[in-house]
Amino acid sequence: MQTELDKHLMTQFLGSDQLVLASNNQGKVTEFSRLLNPLGLTVLPQGDLQIPPAEEPFATFFENALTKARHASLASGLPALADDSGICVTALNDAPGIFSARYAGIGATDQENNQLLIQNLQGVTNRNAHYVCALVLVRNPNDPEPIIVSAQWRGEVIDEARGTGGFGYDCHFYLPPFEKTAAEISLELKNIMSHRALATELLIQALIDRSTS
Repeated sequence: MQTELDKHLMTQFLGSDQLVLASNNQGKVTEFSRLLNPLGLTVLPQGDLQIPPAEEPFATFFENALTKARHASLASGLPALADDSGICVTALNDAPGIFSARYAGIGATDQENNQLLIQNLQGVTNRNAHYVCALVLVRNPNDPEPIIVSAQWRGEVIDEARGTGGFGYDCHFYLPPFEKTAAEISLELKNIMSHRALATELLIQALIDRSTS
C-alpha cells in the first residue's frame, strides 16, 4: 500500500495524477487500472481523448511501445503509458511476436488469431511459449529518460480453448503448475503472475525510485 506521501511524490514527478494509456483494448485498460489506481493514478484510454492509434512500424516490442507512448503524450499533453505485448512461440521462431494482435490480419479477432496459431502448430510437439510485455512511461513526448521495463510469462500452447476469462491467446495459454489456462485462473492470480502484472510491478518500483530520488 502506497502512502499519501509516495502518491504525492509520484504525482509531482509525473506532473499529473492522470496517465494516458496508449491503447483502447478494454482488457488492458481494466488490468492497468486495477494495478495503478492504488498509486493514486487514473488511467485514461487514449480513445476517450479522441487520440488515434499510433503506427507500429518497428521490429521490437520496446520500439513500438516507445512510439505509442510519445504519440499519446504529444496528443494529450499528459504523461503516457504504452505497452507492446504479445505471445512468442518457440517452434514458430517466436511468432506471432509483435504481430500477435494482427496475426490473422489487420482487424482480426482474438478467435481468428487463435485459430491461425493452432493451425500453424498442427503436428508440432514443442508447444513452449511465453507472453512478453514491454512497458514504456513518458512524462512528456520529448522525455529523454522514459521508464522502460519488460517481463515474460512462460507456458505452453494447447489446441483446445479453455476458460472464459482474459483475452488474446489466454484460452490457449496453458500453465502447467496450475493445470489451467490463463483464461481459467482467477483475476486476482493473474494480476500477480502475468507478464503485464510483473512488468507493471517493475514499472511501479522504477517510478517510486525516480520520484523519491
